[in-house]
Amino acid sequence: MILRKAKFSDVEAIYALINDYADKGLMLARSRNTLYESLREFTLAEENGVIVGVGALHTCWDELGEIRALAVAPSMARTGIGRMIVEKLTEEALAIGVVTLYALTYQPGFFAKLGFVEKPKETLSHKVWKECINCAKFPNCDEIAMVKILPNS
Repeated sequence: MILRKAKFSDVEAIYALINDYADKGLMLARSRNTLYESLREFTLAEENGVIVGVGALHTCWDELGEIRALAVAPSMARTGIGRMIVEKLTEEALAIGVVTLYALTYQPGFFAKLGFVEKPKETLSHKVWKECINCAKFPNCDEIAMVKILPNS
């Protein structure tokens, strides 16, 4: 298993993995355009040349970062891949000076195991909501905000 940054040639695999979960209502869909524009944010887990997990670190505002688009191939669920990706993204966040790391998720238990705590979405910076206006669920978001204060703060 290797973790690596995404390349243009990975977009179709990322798209398929994320949108398979989105079709089941388990995460938000991402367009190919969005993936191309945010490609440098993505870290991938690859095994034997196959992408088995994805996740992105998106910076929102001063010292604020979001873990987003986290998905693991169903056949590889509960193998630690999601944890590995979040840990790698957390390292990246620390390296650039992120103080507050958050995720909007339908899987709060997963993030709680990694040291995140549930917070009311309304307590997050208004910069978090920049992209929400384009979401099909806006303004009735049912995701849960999970927050982690990083040790460099």
